This record gives sequence, structure tokens and C-alpha cells, in this order.
Amino acid sequence: MALKNTQFLLIAVIFTIFTVGSSNMNFQKGPQNWNFKFNYTNEPLRHKENSRRIIVGGSDNWRFGFNYTEWARTNAPFFFNDTLVFKFDPPSDTNTHPHSIYLLPNLWSFLRCDLRWAKLVANTSQGGGEGFEFVLNKWKPYYFACGESNGFHCQSGMKFSIMPLFRWY
Repeated sequence: MALKNTQFLLIAVIFTIFTVGSSNMNFQKGPQNWNFKFNYTNEPLRHKENSRRIIVGGSDNWRFGFNYTEWARTNAPFFFNDTLVFKFDPPSDTNTHPHSIYLLPNLWSFLRCDLRWAKLVANTSQGGGEGFEFVLNKWKPYYFACGESNGFHCQSGMKFSIMPLFRWY
């Protein structure tokens, strides 16, 4: 009996998702047209004065051999309008292993370090000085990774994911 109830519930959830999704005429045109009016992530957000400027990796910066997944876990929660600052040395005679920052499109790409559909958000020279700044301005999971050495840096732990939260104060 429990199996039938579970199957019924699963079918009902799938049917509901399909019905709601297909009833929206702009569904096939992409998320910029969905306009559900519940999260308002495309509008200016309040509480910018409370946003943080967070250096990724802390004093270790963005470097090879650091566990960024653990760093993200211990520095959570992250909120809308928080700014992530990626600091790393640009390529030089002494730095033969430069770093970059890619934004991966989904969890599967993140887990596999598949950079084929990833978006380069900072090249190897943008992390010097004050660093490269990335503002968390959407309500979505963000998957960051270093794409250098054909994904070897990512596979070695230079990656992390975060989901910004709303500030309710």
C-alpha cells in the first residue's frame, strides 16, 4: 500500500510540474521571461549596506592545494549582494601555474569538472592587485571552479558551490 501511495505522489508531483511549466507561454524562451513574481531577483535588492566583501580562501586566496568546498561550508551562509573576491597571482616567470575562474552551468558539470559549457568570468590576469570581484545577485546555485590545466585544478579541489540566501532583517 505504501508503494502505491509513493508512486501516486511521485506521478502527481511530476504532473503538477509539467502542468505549471507548460502553462507558461514564455517557458521555452528562457528564464529571463518566466516572471513568476515571487523572488524579485531581477530587481534592485534592499539591504546593500549589509552586504559583505568575502575573500575566497581567506588569507590563502585562490590557490592550488586548498579545500574550497570546506571553506565555503565554514563561511556560509552567503547572501544576496555579497561580493566574492578572488585573489591570485597573474602569470609570470615565477608563477608558471596561473589560475582562472569559471562559472559552471549545473551540478553535473560541477561534480565532473566539465568545463565545456562553463563561462569564463575571470582570466588568469584578473586576480592580481585587489582581486576579481563577483557579486551574488541572483537566487540560484553558483558553481565556481578553476579551469586551468584542462580542468586538473578543478579536479584537485579548486572548486566550490554556494547558494545565496535572502536577508530577512
